[in-house]
Amino acid sequence: MTETIVTGGSPNELRRNSLGLIAVTFMVISAAAPLTGVAGAMPLAFLLGNGAGIPLTFVLMTLIMLAFAVGYVAMARYVRNAGAFYAYAARGLGGTWGGAVSFTALVAYNAMQFGLVGLLGGIAAGVFGSFGLVLPWWVWSLIAVLLVGILGYRQVDLSAKVMIVLVALEYLVVFVVDFGILGAGGAADAGGLAVNIFDMDAFMSGSLTAAVLFCLGSFIGFEATTIYAEEARDPERTIPRATYLAVFMIGLFFVFTTWLMVAGVGAANLIDTVGGLPDPTDYFFMLADMYVGGPVPAIAGILLVSSLFAALSAFHNYIARYSYVAGRDGLLPSAFGRTHDAHQSPHIGSVAQTIGALIVLAIFAGLGLDPIQHMFTWISQIGTLGVLGMMTVTSLAVIAYFSKNPEAKAGALARVILPAISGLIMAALFVYIFLNFGDLTGTTGGSLGWILPSLIPLGAIIGFLAAARLRASDPGAYEQLGSNRD
Repeated sequence: MTETIVTGGSPNELRRNSLGLIAVTFMVISAAAPLTGVAGAMPLAFLLGNGAGIPLTFVLMTLIMLAFAVGYVAMARYVRNAGAFYAYAARGLGGTWGGAVSFTALVAYNAMQFGLVGLLGGIAAGVFGSFGLVLPWWVWSLIAVLLVGILGYRQVDLSAKVMIVLVALEYLVVFVVDFGILGAGGAADAGGLAVNIFDMDAFMSGSLTAAVLFCLGSFIGFEATTIYAEEARDPERTIPRATYLAVFMIGLFFVFTTWLMVAGVGAANLIDTVGGLPDPTDYFFMLADMYVGGPVPAIAGILLVSSLFAALSAFHNYIARYSYVAGRDGLLPSAFGRTHDAHQSPHIGSVAQTIGALIVLAIFAGLGLDPIQHMFTWISQIGTLGVLGMMTVTSLAVIAYFSKNPEAKAGALARVILPAISGLIMAALFVYIFLNFGDLTGTTGGSLGWILPSLIPLGAIIGFLAAARLRASDPGAYEQLGSNRD
């Protein structure tokens, strides 16, 4: 079994018992950014993916995420460490694997964060510009980075309270539009609500691979429930429940909403309608205007900005905690492993992430690059690639952990079968994105098409070497990589 390190009230602990089930759930759902997925990603998924087959694709992806979650949750009962994927890899596969995953997480979540900084700036400039508040995109990005940095520096329960409010408002405005479509019966002249979610012809139409990737992106973030294991109340119950609750909330929300987004114009008219818009991401706002009207489209635009802010805050917290654990365990300088005297927050990692975001923002703004087409599209897919890689390794780590610890209680489904299935699926998606990164990001033919995805294996190699160095210099510390902190 995994050895537990009893910290005995160390001043460098995270803030204990500060997050309940709802707080943890909303903290991770905020990273999935429900409104951003609906308004930003889903119209592109319809257009570039399999059109009216998207609702069934979400059913499939929900089942895949649940398959991953079964083994993940089973191991969460025995591994309680804010390093999440890192701790799983270290306790299941060994310290060098843990080091590789730790640095991969830092690269991946920073990439996701940097990309969202650009996306928020670009969207905020358009939304607030329509109200007459015209500012360069990078000003909005700068404001967001600084606010997120302040929240991350302080107590985690403060961030949680902000996230609960913002995510609840996201769900509310989408449901207003959903029930507007439902109440009107959809597009009466195009079949209304008679959209068959389980239509296999629609499911297999267009590009199923692109559809899977878009839908997968809507789940990224749910895996981070275990990051809050050291700060949750009753983590053995809270973390598993929050993980399942997050998967179900994200999956059912997108199945229901995309079904109604199809019914809003009719399956036969969907592609022509979305493709005929000047900007496909206007589709949700068009439905809001058609079926609800009034101030709802404008409110939805403002909440889209707040949705992105919530996602920024979530990923900032992930990065700060991965940095903290890496510093605490000797993979990064020890300063990262210290917590704030008053807030008990991983403030060094928080400040470092904020500085990194400011540097990347200054580079893209200084070069005059587009915040969405370049900063978001180029960089965020690095994060998707990294998360898929970490989920693949984690699936293997679950199998290895239960094999080495037969006394740990878990059935065959959780120990081997579902982790093996989900691991194979994640590995296949990782390889596909890596090989087709240029096509997915518009960097085909240039050096960026291979440099950017190579940052993930490069991060893994550096982490592997950092763990190997620790093994040579301090074997005792190496053996404790990823251990529980109670």
